[in-house]
Amino acid sequence: MCGIAGVISFIDDMREEMRACEKMQRALIRRGPDQRGMLLNREAALIHTRLAVIDANGGRQPMSFGKYTIVYNGELYNTDELRRELADEFDFATRSDTEVLLKSYIKWGSSCVDRLNGIFAFAVYDEKEHRIFLARDRIGVKPLFYFDTGKKLIFASELPALLEHPDISHEIDEQGAAELLLMAPGRTMGCGVIRGVKELKAGWCGYYTENGLDLREYWRLRAFELHETFEQTTEHVRQLVLDSIRRQLVSDVPVCTFLSGGLDSSLISSVAASELKKQGRQLTTFSVDYRNNDKYFIKSRFQPDSDPEYIACMTEYLGTDHHWTIIDNDQLVSALDEATEARGLPGMADVDASLLLFCREIKQYGTVALSGECADEIFGGYPWYRDKDIRMTDGFPWAQSTAYRKRFLCDDYAERINAGDYVYSAYRATADYAEKLPGDSALEYRMREMTQLNFHWFMQTLLDRKDRMSMYSGLEVRVPFCDYRIAEYLYNVPWEYKDYMGREKGLLREAMKEWLPEKVLWRKKSPYPKTHDPAFLEGVTVKLRCILDSGGERLTQLVKREELEKLLRHEDNVQWYGQLMNLPQTIAYFIQLNYWLERFDIRLI
Repeated sequence: MCGIAGVISFIDDMREEMRACEKMQRALIRRGPDQRGMLLNREAALIHTRLAVIDANGGRQPMSFGKYTIVYNGELYNTDELRRELADEFDFATRSDTEVLLKSYIKWGSSCVDRLNGIFAFAVYDEKEHRIFLARDRIGVKPLFYFDTGKKLIFASELPALLEHPDISHEIDEQGAAELLLMAPGRTMGCGVIRGVKELKAGWCGYYTENGLDLREYWRLRAFELHETFEQTTEHVRQLVLDSIRRQLVSDVPVCTFLSGGLDSSLISSVAASELKKQGRQLTTFSVDYRNNDKYFIKSRFQPDSDPEYIACMTEYLGTDHHWTIIDNDQLVSALDEATEARGLPGMADVDASLLLFCREIKQYGTVALSGECADEIFGGYPWYRDKDIRMTDGFPWAQSTAYRKRFLCDDYAERINAGDYVYSAYRATADYAEKLPGDSALEYRMREMTQLNFHWFMQTLLDRKDRMSMYSGLEVRVPFCDYRIAEYLYNVPWEYKDYMGREKGLLREAMKEWLPEKVLWRKKSPYPKTHDPAFLEGVTVKLRCILDSGGERLTQLVKREELEKLLRHEDNVQWYGQLMNLPQTIAYFIQLNYWLERFDIRLI
């Protein structure tokens, strides 16, 4: 895993961009602390920071072969198959997937993306043809932002690196304001929030030439008829999941797993432990909890039980070398600013901050970890898939708070933005984008929409979180359930199968039942752990109070002060974003928003 950036122009001389490129590279150093590289010629400046995982000596970047040069962030999980396909035409000087990817592009051009199984964002500069090719993985695990000035294209893995370039104004307009107050921590696909900044969408690629930027979609969820029995589907799922996990265990450095005691992380840990045992090695697992959670935990519809007893069950079952990270509330409050720095935007408040602290601890033991994100989106695990009333609500099921959010918009932006239309049009565009079949029942029709909504919104928020919080400490986190083959297949599995035995992710449970003890296999879904200690609410209340008492001019240019005052009086407890963001997290979000506006010198227009 790495950080990449670049500046391309067919008008200006890129050799004069050295100072800007050095600043962009420094902003990416946390993503790649092991090596740095840069190429500068008249047309192209290509920047790389490397986190070495495979072939540390041979995979240095930028990597060139003939007239082609690549900068690449990611991992290919079918490297060996691609190398064998290319062996008749190319010799290979390294074991790195970077060389395989570069030569895949040389062989197949832009269609190489159709052959890749992995998580990636990369750029290949073709010096002879005077063009650069950009691509991002199908599901959007790895990020890539860009800004087209009309004279040059500037791109980077993260927003903070992009903002180091002097040609980019640190401004937000109506769209940026709407994203920050009506959508966040979600974000419209392709939107970079900063005026003029865009993100290359998941499953998109294209060329930048002297004629400008020409992008195309190369992958999306496609609808097809599935003619398999439940038993055949179960076997198909089992093989896909096992293959994905096994592929993602390949590494020259030790691999560990996140373990929450829930279905998804426990499955990954079980398969990983089995594979490592064959090599005479022990799996290392990591869990997170919060000081005083045992004292303050209260069962709820969304979190019926806490994790520790299930984690203990799994560590004993697998015989892992297990490590706990226990987070204090004062640590959590303090880490809100750093989490904003890492994401490059205000995000999921303590949910981000705790992951950042957790990943920092894991990095002391290793460089690569596997995590269970995206099983809920793909297999239908969230409450909004299964609650008929929520499922049929015409709007984002995790964010039914537009009227509440609108109250926070300052008068100027409130007059310029139609909040209801902005949110609903985004929802409707995504639901309509979901591909359906003429024979779909009303239920299947809606379930395809629900899957697409989760794919483009909720899942992207979680993938952003996992990438930024982990890479901030130079930790590579792989997500086996994000294998595009799993997503393609499950999009077309009937809801009746997915809902086997009336349980969330019932199909996945049945397919993988041999890998887990019964207690964990049928545990009711529980979300990412968060603090239940009222000290966190007290801590964020004090911090936002201090911001307002010291002026808070940046924040109150965008957000109504009187609504922030109401928030500090704890008058409302409206869900801001799903079950993970309530009153304490809403207050924490505005702390992050204030820090972001000040840290990146954001101007409102």
